[in-house]
Amino acid sequence: MKPHGRVVVSFLAILALPPWLTTTAQSPSSTPVRGKNGGSQERKLEGPRTMGPTQQRSQTIQTAGGDRDRTSSPSTGVQNVSDEPRGDSENIRLAVDLVVLDAQVIQQKTGRVAGNLKMEDFLVAEDGVRQTITHFSQDSLPLSVILLIDRGGCLDPFSEKVRHATLEALQRLRPVDEVALMSFANNTELIEGFGRGRSRILNGLDHLPPHDENAEHCFNRALYDAADYMRRAGNPDGRRVIIVISAITTYFDCAGPTPEEARMAILESGSVVCGIIPKTAGQQMENGIMRAVAGFGGLFKAKSSTLKQVADETGGEILTDKPENLDRTFNELIDHLRTRYTLGFVSTNRKRDGSFRKLKIEMSRQPAKVEDRLVVKTKRGYVAARDAAPKPR
Repeated sequence: MKPHGRVVVSFLAILALPPWLTTTAQSPSSTPVRGKNGGSQERKLEGPRTMGPTQQRSQTIQTAGGDRDRTSSPSTGVQNVSDEPRGDSENIRLAVDLVVLDAQVIQQKTGRVAGNLKMEDFLVAEDGVRQTITHFSQDSLPLSVILLIDRGGCLDPFSEKVRHATLEALQRLRPVDEVALMSFANNTELIEGFGRGRSRILNGLDHLPPHDENAEHCFNRALYDAADYMRRAGNPDGRRVIIVISAITTYFDCAGPTPEEARMAILESGSVVCGIIPKTAGQQMENGIMRAVAGFGGLFKAKSSTLKQVADETGGEILTDKPENLDRTFNELIDHLRTRYTLGFVSTNRKRDGSFRKLKIEMSRQPAKVEDRLVVKTKRGYVAARDAAPKPR
């Protein structure tokens, strides 16, 4: 029986049981790992799952050219910068920590993006303490984009129309932007690593694993792996975006990283998570069932991941439309990424303790008309830098 079928049947069975027989619900078990499709460009992410996202870890990536060991230290979204002005080509070298974040400003009523704002239009607070904005720009940073495509479940969200919309949207990227392609179901697979050029992604899509209706939607594992790979972006100071293409937005967590570990990994990578949901009658039915079942399972402590919650926490957005309209929707998402504002500040909290710090960005003033009121979307917090532990003598 398909995993989705097991979930629904279990849900109905629980409802039918008398109260004294009801037990704690569990998330569905993962199906066996799918084999590779034989494509020469296909890669599979493998690595230890026992470490938390704040620990340094080593990971082996299988590629067509052989195995390579990589060791990555956590990215905190905090850059070492200097107090002196720098040119665009100079490296940032500093003795203080510059917190960099990006924000999207939209009209609350219409959803239209607000442009031409200035640094003095924004107010930033960290843990309730007002901060001084020292760096400000719009559409000046290169993009590092990971396309994360769902290959599990009853419906295949990546139809030919969605594929066409994806390629058209990538045409809007600039030469300095880079893109990587990953897929997920029971496991996460790296199809095409970071690089530039539309032909690479076109070739990667030709080697995308086939849709497997018996596989799961392991959002927790996929987002954790995507965030981990994002640390290898060639644009370390650029804007980082994970775009998930899926038919559903909520699913039970699979074995592997916990929801909190996935969340922390995303925040440490400095990534914004966005979603593209192709809207069909079947998709709406499947998504509605999974949201209802996951919500009911939550009453019995069954863990689930919600794409919208992750997008909200990182300042991203979820866009949905019919497949034939996704050309416009995908282009809209790229335009939104292009018109985001980059703000930087040196935190007044100089402790390098690796703690999570809450952020709040708001407008210093609002338009006179209520219908023109502006809303700022940005990540809700970041993980502070941590000083390395002294080596034992």
